[in-house]
Amino acid sequence: ERKVAEEVAERVAQDLRALIDTANAPIFGIDQDGLVNEWNNKAADISGYTQNEVMGKNLVEQFIASEYKTAVKTVLDNALQGRETANFEFPLFTKDNKRIDVLLNATTRRDNLRNIVGVVGVGQDITERKVAEEDLQRV
Repeated sequence: ERKVAEEVAERVAQDLRALIDTANAPIFGIDQDGLVNEWNNKAADISGYTQNEVMGKNLVEQFIASEYKTAVKTVLDNALQGRETANFEFPLFTKDNKRIDVLLNATTRRDNLRNIVGVVGVGQDITERKVAEEDLQRV
């Protein structure tokens, strides 16, 4: 009975991993020290950074533009305290220094005992929408 439950749990974990990896939204995770421990395919696609390049690195210090480091760190620190943030907008600069506007939801990540173990960020690339809004304002 226990073995069956473990097999089911493993299958669910594999299904969730596949869902995260193939999601049409950038998804990242950090641990309590701000180190990247999750980086899905879409995050790699829009940022230009592969999973191998970011895993274990400090997200804010190494991948966020200097003028946004404080704001992004505050959002992530809040989530690490259980205060989640929805619809936080910030620019992400890609590996080739292209600006991408991201709308982020930062969610507290907990273990099975409900202890906070990190943050999961789910983003949306809103670059095209921002360009369209700026074009409309010029008219």
